[in-house]
Amino acid sequence: MRYFLAALFLFSQALRAQNPAPLYRPDSIQLTDIRERLVELAMQNPSYEMVDHASLAASYQVKIAKSAYIGLFSAQGNLNEFTISKPSYNGTQIPYYYPRYNLAVNIPFDIFTRTTNTVKIAKENYYMTTAAKNEKFREIKADVLTKYENYLLAKQLVELQGRITQGEYATLKRAESDFSENLIKLDDVEKAQKNYIMEQVKSLTLQKDLNLAKIEIEKVIGVKIENVERGIK
Repeated sequence: MRYFLAALFLFSQALRAQNPAPLYRPDSIQLTDIRERLVELAMQNPSYEMVDHASLAASYQVKIAKSAYIGLFSAQGNLNEFTISKPSYNGTQIPYYYPRYNLAVNIPFDIFTRTTNTVKIAKENYYMTTAAKNEKFREIKADVLTKYENYLLAKQLVELQGRITQGEYATLKRAESDFSENLIKLDDVEKAQKNYIMEQVKSLTLQKDLNLAKIEIEKVIGVKIENVERGIK
């Protein structure tokens, strides 16, 4: 019996090891996924595409600079006119000592320094455009995540304020019922009505803030935030 219990305990531990508890809550994983998706969408922003193309163009300039030394060489040549038509007098060729052709090769003295410096300049321009690209990536990432936090806050405030407004509405209805039964005075009803209107104003203001937060984040990601949220679920 003792060995049976021991074996049963080891078997249960093995099953538990095969099904470990999750390290993160599902909602936290979902929140991480939506943030990553928002950053991906924000990277398609035209402002980031411009610095991306600038960095790519700079990389092409480096390749051009490395092969620029080929264009520094020049060669030219010409044939002497007597090479084509040999001189003669009364049918007898006249000996001549002119060169039959001329060749010239032009090699600049600064070919190595000029090419090296041109490549260095192109590389520095590439490094600068790459740094600008990375900086733009960080700016856009921080911007879209900040706007998303503002959107989440505005959304939660609207939900909380909605509960408060509903509570004030219920209070107003009770006050009207009590007034109809002569349990309270008219001033109490007017006070409840005033409180309800104030909470309605707060609800409208917070809803406006939520709408603006949605506009701001959708301007960066280029799609509706609700579509992103539905795609993550």
